[in-house]
Amino acid sequence: MALPVKDQMKYWGITTAIFMIVLWYLGDVILPFILGGAIAYFLDPVADKLERLGCSRVVATTIITLVALVIFVLMVLLVVPTLINQAIALFDIAPQLFRDLQAFLSERFPDLMDEGSTLRQSLTGIGETIQSKGGELLSTVLSSASSIINIVVLFLIVPVVAFYLLLDWDNMTARLDTLLPRDHAPTVRILAKQVDQTLAAFIRGMGTVCLVLGTYYAIALMLVGLQFGLVVGFIAGLITFIPYVGALIGGALAIGLGLFQFWGDWVSLGLVAGIFVVGQVLEGNVLTPKLVGNSVGLHPVWLLLSLSVFGSVFGFVGLLVGVPVAAALGVIIRFLVSQYMGSRLYAGLETDEQSEP
Repeated sequence: MALPVKDQMKYWGITTAIFMIVLWYLGDVILPFILGGAIAYFLDPVADKLERLGCSRVVATTIITLVALVIFVLMVLLVVPTLINQAIALFDIAPQLFRDLQAFLSERFPDLMDEGSTLRQSLTGIGETIQSKGGELLSTVLSSASSIINIVVLFLIVPVVAFYLLLDWDNMTARLDTLLPRDHAPTVRILAKQVDQTLAAFIRGMGTVCLVLGTYYAIALMLVGLQFGLVVGFIAGLITFIPYVGALIGGALAIGLGLFQFWGDWVSLGLVAGIFVVGQVLEGNVLTPKLVGNSVGLHPVWLLLSLSVFGSVFGFVGLLVGVPVAAALGVIIRFLVSQYMGSRLYAGLETDEQSEP
């Protein structure tokens, strides 16, 4: 005999509360395990494909690990130092950029840039804030002993966790399936499959799109000769998961920097703008349809709300779990809505009266 709905809601509520409490108190501790789990989830289809090609799970996991290790070493040696140096230089040059913008506005719109005007003071304050806070943040992150230790721990633990989770992924999912309540197992499997489809489309698909576009923007802007092109490409690629926002912010930042660097060289400015136009065409017509599909199931507003709430409450760990939670809640809400639409609460008594002879 199944438990009453009231008791089921109580137990599920207790489980959710325990999850939130653990996330709140152990956020920093479980961060390597969440990252490792995310990496294993991302790479599981690759391991499955290698298995279909004839490799054992151990061999497939080893091949993926070695390839990932090579890519990581190349990134650390070739990309990360340049990215950090450009970010620090961008923070340092921010006040000068805003002073140049003040001079340009003073020449073109003298009334707006009078001494003591609100716009002039705002521009000055923004430049100084970016330099002080941005430089201070980077210096703290890079020089803090505890931060370095945490980064080293992440680099040591995350690959190990990801390796073992990827190795045992199929066994773990099968074991979890055996632990489902028998009365609700079919429904839970359906909902879990829908959540997996949503996450696969978003995390795997959009993650690949962000990586491809970020690499394209960074390389193209650096080939054009734009200063801080690597940073701009990194930022644009990182936020590409929000439709149009990545291209708008990255394009505005690139064109803004290009105006100071290439003023009068309209060909170079046109190339900078053209890079983002081509990127949008590539994303909308090739990358997103092929890698993500037409229906992701995560509305950008719902995604931003989830990231904002979980990020503010649980910090960086909350940002990591925000997308899976948003996907799960979206699937559950759609399921509840479908149940409601088929219930007597929605249909009312007229349905019963019409069904009577």
